[in-house]
Amino acid sequence: MGTGIIVGIIVVIIVAILAASVRIIQEYERGVLFRLGRLVGERKAGLNFIIPFIDRMVKIDLRIITLDVPSQEVITKDNVPVRVNAVVYFRVVNPTDAVIKVLNFISATSQISQTTLRNVLGQSELDDLLTEREKMNQALQQVIDEHTDPWGIKVSTVEVKDVELPDAMKRSMAAQAEAERERRAKIIHAEGEYQASAQLAEAGKVIAQEPATLQLRYLQTLTEIASEKNSTIIFPVPIDIFKAFMEKGGK
Repeated sequence: MGTGIIVGIIVVIIVAILAASVRIIQEYERGVLFRLGRLVGERKAGLNFIIPFIDRMVKIDLRIITLDVPSQEVITKDNVPVRVNAVVYFRVVNPTDAVIKVLNFISATSQISQTTLRNVLGQSELDDLLTEREKMNQALQQVIDEHTDPWGIKVSTVEVKDVELPDAMKRSMAAQAEAERERRAKIIHAEGEYQASAQLAEAGKVIAQEPATLQLRYLQTLTEIASEKNSTIIFPVPIDIFKAFMEKGGK
């Protein structure tokens, strides 16, 4: 009986050691292996074995991480206070550097993203921040990627999500936009008047050269009036009747 118990205990210990020595790494992960505190190397996806109580494996996720940058108070170059938030997309390209060169690469990337967001946007004017959004995104991505590259991090995209303006600035921008629309409307109206006057001048020249066109225009006007359902009474009078008066007035 005692021998059976001892054998059972040995079997349990062996099974526990084997279980502790097995590590399964997913396809989207990599394992960074340490042996007695020293870096051994990386382990790829699949079944891996380590030495229990001697080796330690740190798994790193290689998928893209979406980092929401908290809203930051920014003073633009033209001294306008705004609140801006953004989102950063990055992934680990060097698991070893992500483990041994930074304590927590996600937290470190978040902090550097907040600092960069304030610095880069603080050097831009409000109009550029509102209209040149793609340019701002590229500048943020480049700066953040330069800071995180030594940590084995690759920043693929940075997007400024929202720009919150003070209420007074919103009212000023609305008034400016309304004034701009009124200015454009007046210019368009003036251009229309100018074009209409030019066309009327051309029509006057044609009528002066061909008097018959005035008679045709007169008949067309009568047709248009007659097509309307109204109570207007019109007595057509030939224009020739007025020629004598026109010639006498000319003399």
